[in-house]
Amino acid sequence: MLDLARLRALHAVSVHGSVAGAATALGYTPSAVSQQIAKLERETRTTLLERRGRGIALTEEAQHLAATAQELLAIVERAETALEERRGLPTGRLTIAAFPSAARGLLPGVLAELAVRHPSLDTRMTEADPHRSGDLVAKGVVDLAVTHDWDIAPLPLPEGVQQAVIGDDPCDVLVPEGHPLAARDFVRREDLAHERWITQPPGTVCHDWLMRTLRSAGYEPDIAHRAAENHTQVALVAAGLGVALVPRLGRGPLPPGVSAVRLAPVPVRRLYALWRAGAARRPAILEAVRTLQAHF
Repeated sequence: MLDLARLRALHAVSVHGSVAGAATALGYTPSAVSQQIAKLERETRTTLLERRGRGIALTEEAQHLAATAQELLAIVERAETALEERRGLPTGRLTIAAFPSAARGLLPGVLAELAVRHPSLDTRMTEADPHRSGDLVAKGVVDLAVTHDWDIAPLPLPEGVQQAVIGDDPCDVLVPEGHPLAARDFVRREDLAHERWITQPPGTVCHDWLMRTLRSAGYEPDIAHRAAENHTQVALVAAGLGVALVPRLGRGPLPPGVSAVRLAPVPVRRLYALWRAGAARRPAILEAVRTLQAHF
């Protein structure tokens, strides 16, 4: 009989594309995941992973086995949800994915409250880009995801995934001290046409939103610096190297030398909680979503 934990490890590798990524998602070491895959290969007498360049790839047999593993994990989840629902209390393990600023600005308080109020609930968090969160939930890699989108860049919802609004996170334009716009009550997009911008790398939700929004004002943004972390963007602004559009969640107090100016209309990203439809009645999911909304 195939071992469910080993199938879970293979499924995680198929989703993340690497042993290291699977290990991070599962809370194991890469060595432990490799050992699980090796044992599964011996059980099935099948080669599951093969070298491809500097990385690894699933063999055709492994891809079929990973798809079956996803079905089995969904059945197990339904059984666990039914048991937890009968008890009426959040129990077991709850894995949560969150984008970096939510992981920093929202999740610490949420996780701490859940630990105090529900000691039988084992919550585990991992950072994940909003573009990937929906798939991680749909494929059963995580139980819950905190993600976001923008008004002109909505994120698609995968089949079988449900959502609830957590709240709206407004953004401000950050400018260096002494900047001509620093004393303004608000600025419009047209006022920013000749600025040097500090933003996240291409392909991220925030970068794509900024490019679309400023282009809609009739000009091509001058992107001078790219940094994934909001705190790095703030530091670059403080050094006088450009301006940045930074959300308030997880931003923290601004350092000396940086001013926040309201952009009109105010850009807002909306935060959501995502979970699989099959786990919608699970007490742990319901309590986590309630706590996220309350803390936000």
